[in-house]
Amino acid sequence: MTSADRLAITVAGLAFQNPIVLASGTAGYGVELANVVDLEGVGGLTTKAVSVEPRAGNDSPRVAELDEGMINSVGLANPGVERVKSAYVPWLASHLTRTRKLVNVVGNAAEDYAQVVAELDACARSAGDAAIDAYELNVSCPNVKAGGMEFSADPESLRTVIRLARAQTRRPLFVKLSPMLPDIVRTAKVAVDAGADGLTLVNTMPGLAIDVERRRPILGFGSGGVSGPGLLPVGVLATWRVSRAVKVPIIGIGGVSSGSDALQYMMAGASLVGVGTAAMRDPRAPQRIVKELDAWCRRHDVYSLAGIVGTLEWSI
Repeated sequence: MTSADRLAITVAGLAFQNPIVLASGTAGYGVELANVVDLEGVGGLTTKAVSVEPRAGNDSPRVAELDEGMINSVGLANPGVERVKSAYVPWLASHLTRTRKLVNVVGNAAEDYAQVVAELDACARSAGDAAIDAYELNVSCPNVKAGGMEFSADPESLRTVIRLARAQTRRPLFVKLSPMLPDIVRTAKVAVDAGADGLTLVNTMPGLAIDVERRRPILGFGSGGVSGPGLLPVGVLATWRVSRAVKVPIIGIGGVSSGSDALQYMMAGASLVGVGTAAMRDPRAPQRIVKELDAWCRRHDVYSLAGIVGTLEWSI
């Protein structure tokens, strides 16, 4: 039994060499980290956001380290779909052969998600279908047409986003949900009923860090999203609750910095595990986590890591 055999897992019809996926917002579009992180050593890479038009993002500073993790308010800065199609999709197609590529999609309106997916899908087909394996819809964005309410906070808006995107592609759609939803299980059910092939749990939590010398927020925007170790138990609980309610694969994300952390998500019901903040602090972390997973399997005589998904022994 080889490491490759032990760690391989099939999710939403896609074969991943291992369950570790670089999280959106921390891996750029791949090319930025090509000489820093072993991109071919992880199971997948989720690109940073792609919107219809370029986004300048929020005022700097955008990221700050905390004792318990990190806080950021990047503002979904990205060059827009046209630039991503011309500069990044061809690179993904030609440089990553073993690693699955997921593209994170954002929008101001439901139609924006569909447009981005449609344009990227056409671009990927022209590149031989090797550039994109799946999409991740970030539905924590404000719906401008609905007065700024997050898409995920309104069931009808959420259904519309997913249905419109679903009509534009046959590739798997993962929907990324916020831990701040009043009923994340209910929202997950809506997403799956609307056509989501999988879910990403969870997004960052809102927070505020203050520079006490200046009596002002550390971030230029003010508040931001908190990530890192403190988010781990929040994401694990959300994963466990949702996995018991819907039968689609889950990408567990939030606070993962070790193989043990990744195993918590998988035992709670996640098939894949995202790594973000840890990789920003230590580019070697993703590959180290992969090795720790393999070592755990060998110690416990586990011949297929996929078999531990959802094996948490706890019922309430």
